Amino acid sequence: MGFLRFAKFRAIPRSVAFQRGLASQATNSFNIPVINFAKFRSTSSLDEKRHTAGEIVSAFKQSGFIYLSNHGIDTAEIQSTFQKSRDFFALPSDIKDSLAWEDPRSNRGYVKIGRERVTQSRDPAEIAALRAKAPDYKETMEIGRDWDSEWKNQWPAGDLAPGFKQRMLGFYETCHELHVEVMRSIALGLDLGEHFFDTKVNEKCHNLRLLSYPPVKTSLLRNEGQARAGAHSDYGTLTLLFQDSVGGLEVQNPNTGKFVAATPINDTIVVNVGDLLARWSNDILRSTLHRVVAPPSKKINDTEGVTPARQSIAFFCNPNFSAEISCLPNCGETPKYPPINTEKYIVGRLAVTYT
Repeated sequence: MGFLRFAKFRAIPRSVAFQRGLASQATNSFNIPVINFAKFRSTSSLDEKRHTAGEIVSAFKQSGFIYLSNHGIDTAEIQSTFQKSRDFFALPSDIKDSLAWEDPRSNRGYVKIGRERVTQSRDPAEIAALRAKAPDYKETMEIGRDWDSEWKNQWPAGDLAPGFKQRMLGFYETCHELHVEVMRSIALGLDLGEHFFDTKVNEKCHNLRLLSYPPVKTSLLRNEGQARAGAHSDYGTLTLLFQDSVGGLEVQNPNTGKFVAATPINDTIVVNVGDLLARWSNDILRSTLHRVVAPPSKKINDTEGVTPARQSIAFFCNPNFSAEISCLPNCGETPKYPPINTEKYIVGRLAVTYT
């Protein structure tokens, strides 16, 4: 049988949680469960796979988020990728700026602090006003599949960031493989057949995003609507989020509208549903708003403090850019949305997000 826990939305000693075999908290019936993916990855039993698949789909229907444990990605690989990310963001600003993000179709390159403003708005003027008033306090590096003839990744010279390109391309492949496995679990959970999505996600049209949240004075975070990353949903099928121990991710309880902390749990990946998968499933699977807020600050004086630095890595999983997203079988008789092309949808969302 699959192993299911529920993650508390407050800091708890990990040893206590695991001794109990349960880490749980519900805020008006809102949970982010911790799901052991080994029972899906490592078994030949279809019944065991279906059990874990059912747990995942149930969670995605309720909260849109899970913590995935025993996911198969080696801890050393994750740590190495974080270190190469730190090395990149430590480069001088002029070097990073020379690799600047240029185009929403490419969606590759360096994004300096304040350039992106994530939001649910689709209005360019409204987003520009939000960016001017309360920009996101983060910098990112966006990496796509590396073999496109037209859209090229922006790599720093090898002598400036030794091993960076190789590490990121390896991690890209690792995350794609996990994406395929989780999509297979979703397919089983929706009674579509385990390999339903295989040919719809095999072109690896994903986005690996390295994120750095530098230390910031609390006075800069006091504007209305200000956050390290504003409230938003993601665009694609799934997001695989690798967090450090600092925390700051908050998920909106769809039942109350309140945001609750998704406290980092060692050796897990946060996985959440994106807008295209929600649309594909006719909103049976939930794409949930989330944001990144500043963790507790260190006091400088009576009126000022400074937040700690934070790192995370997000792998934004997408269907093939050529795929048509229309209501899946077993997801209702009346589609809520007309069919849409993956590339058109994602590029349209990106185009209004950046300056």
